[in-house]
Amino acid sequence: MDRNLALDFVRATEAAAMSSARWMGRGDNKAADQAAVEAMRMVFSTIPIRGRVVIGEGERDEAPMLYIGEEVGSGNGPEIDIAVDPLEGTNITAKGGYNSISVLAASLKGNLLHAPDTYMDKIAVGPEAAGVIDLDAPVKKNIHAVADRLDKKADDVTVVVLDRDRHSQLIRDIRACGSRIQLIGDGDIAGGLATALPDSEVDMLMGIGAAPEGVITAAGLKTLGGEIQGRLHFRNEEEKARAQKMGISDLDKKFSTDDLAKGNDVMFAATGVTSGSFLRGVRFTAHGAVTHSIVMRSKSRTVRYIEAVHHFEHKETSRGTKGLQGGRHA
Repeated sequence: MDRNLALDFVRATEAAAMSSARWMGRGDNKAADQAAVEAMRMVFSTIPIRGRVVIGEGERDEAPMLYIGEEVGSGNGPEIDIAVDPLEGTNITAKGGYNSISVLAASLKGNLLHAPDTYMDKIAVGPEAAGVIDLDAPVKKNIHAVADRLDKKADDVTVVVLDRDRHSQLIRDIRACGSRIQLIGDGDIAGGLATALPDSEVDMLMGIGAAPEGVITAAGLKTLGGEIQGRLHFRNEEEKARAQKMGISDLDKKFSTDDLAKGNDVMFAATGVTSGSFLRGVRFTAHGAVTHSIVMRSKSRTVRYIEAVHHFEHKETSRGTKGLQGGRHA
């Protein structure tokens, strides 16, 4: 593709972030998610692509979510596969916490793994530690390999882990190495990308999270030079059947970064909803809002941070909240 569509896609994540940020701290995660979906879908309709959602929030009968198989875009332009999470961290947003983002990845048709809505066992690192991790290796071996590559002691390595009961043994193993742990409630896309960002305090991500988020993380790490490995972690036979129906024949396959996000033209865009480890949240002003986004494209190895100032025309909606209209200036 000659055109950098990532700069179009960031308009979709900006719109979703601003709409969902209206619900920050209001205790309604479903309303926040729906606001993000509706705003993103509206912007998608203006982007010159023939897009198809290969990773979304559900199936066709779960509208208004951006469902798997949904066609998006203007209907003109290249065929694009899209992996999307209009609001990663719905509970975070509802509680007014940290690290919720609107995020998507995109590439030419066939280049993103069609991952079912199941779990994935993951390990991810930044560019300095790429090539030394192994999903099948013991926790201690991985931590010491990363520590050696980073010229650190194991005590100084920081690992991001989702705060879940299923990770009790993993947490004990990490602590046995003397390493530091950053437990997060949600948002392992942000945690995975943080491993590859220079100002981050995070060195590794480990543990079981959602498989779709693993594909989106891979798209970001591909441009940043990091690495992720993952294996699907099925909860039942129905999920295995769905994976096979989606074209995954080896259910025990250890996926590499390139397995999850193929090709040399993978795009990634994310906008902060609430402030977190690498993006600031939406800040509303008297006349609009300020958003903070990251946009990446593997073809050019370009990483852009965009702070955009949006000017709104306000009008009252039926919900009693203010609608967002108007343009933006970056």
